[in-house]
Amino acid sequence: MKALLIGATGSTGKFLLNELIQDDDYTSVTIFVRRPTGRTHPKLSEHVVDFSNLSQYSEHITGDVLFSCLGTTLKEAGSKEKQWEIDFEIPATFAAIARQNRVNSIVLVSSSDASPKSRIFYSRMKGELETAIAELDFGQYIIFRPGPLLREGSDRTGEKILVKTLGFFNGIGLLKNYKPLPTEVLAMKLAKAPWKLPQGTSVLKLQEIAAF
Repeated sequence: MKALLIGATGSTGKFLLNELIQDDDYTSVTIFVRRPTGRTHPKLSEHVVDFSNLSQYSEHITGDVLFSCLGTTLKEAGSKEKQWEIDFEIPATFAAIARQNRVNSIVLVSSSDASPKSRIFYSRMKGELETAIAELDFGQYIIFRPGPLLREGSDRTGEKILVKTLGFFNGIGLLKNYKPLPTEVLAMKLAKAPWKLPQGTSVLKLQEIAAF
């Protein structure tokens, strides 16, 4: 199986890249990045691209399954408009090109509260992305909706506080649907998903991900 990956340098994507390279079920892994990663491997192909003009790279967006892990925070993006571009426009455009090129499967990292009807900007954005990709009619569409993620070496103060708070409540049996998930564990689940799940649409929330 030939894998495509966007978001390969992110907190989840970097672990997913390792999983895909090490997994014998994947014969090749093609990543699309803004800057060279310096990674080399016989199975790996890297394309440094201008994400604002993805159509010029369409000939390279071919394979069997697309893994979409691209995303950022509002603080890192600097504005809602920029975050929308990174979290919605780029993944939606990339998915559309992949489907035009007959990529059959897509695995999307979304959000636990994703909903196109949400009043919360981030949740609504993720929900609208899920809907936009659904309209592309992939043969296999897998959506992961994890709760908060435990990112290796994270320097996000708010994230650290949230993880500690949830850890306390989880310890007394509360808020189990929001149990933090290590990104390396999520990556392992993502890599196996196309093999373990059927054709059609599958939505995995935290409980399903943990049992997967």
